[in-house]
Amino acid sequence: MEKFTTLTSTVVPLPMENVDTDQIIPARFLKATSKEGFGDNLFRDWRYDGNNRPNPDFVLNNPLYGGSILVAGKNFGSGSSREHAAWALAGYGFRVVVSSFFADIFKNNALNSGVLPVVVSEAFLQEIFDTVYADAKSTLTVDLEKQVIRNNANGREESFSINAYKKNCLLQGYDDIDFLLSNKNKIQAWENEND
Repeated sequence: MEKFTTLTSTVVPLPMENVDTDQIIPARFLKATSKEGFGDNLFRDWRYDGNNRPNPDFVLNNPLYGGSILVAGKNFGSGSSREHAAWALAGYGFRVVVSSFFADIFKNNALNSGVLPVVVSEAFLQEIFDTVYADAKSTLTVDLEKQVIRNNANGREESFSINAYKKNCLLQGYDDIDFLLSNKNKIQAWENEND
């Protein structure tokens, strides 16, 4: 995985609440066994009509909005526990998803896929939406080390929490296997001492 320290980016606003994993990546695309290609089908049923033409009313097809931060409504990632939803977000290019609430399983799948889920207050979330709709070029800065997200249009910040282990993994660019491998010598030394 790519290391995550600080990210400043424009954002894609998706103010819908209760977006579930089947809306993020429809079940018919879950046949693949590798993480490749899922980004192409992110929000597939909203991005395209029945004739496979881009839906001009969906935000990912709106040229005003872009960037590597998705700002979503409350309860993002609910529904089934498919990790493919996190793979699709990462495959599309999102590094951060901001919401006021995430489903726990989705949150863990996102962290395991190198996507940082940032929980903010309802008021701060609404302020971000208002800022982006006023100026699509406005940016957010997410500082993982300090665990702070900043609205660069007005300088306001909020802190966010993250599991210490997952924070370390993101900062180092590790998935769980990489973390174990990085501690191989310590594990071997412990085994030698306890044989």
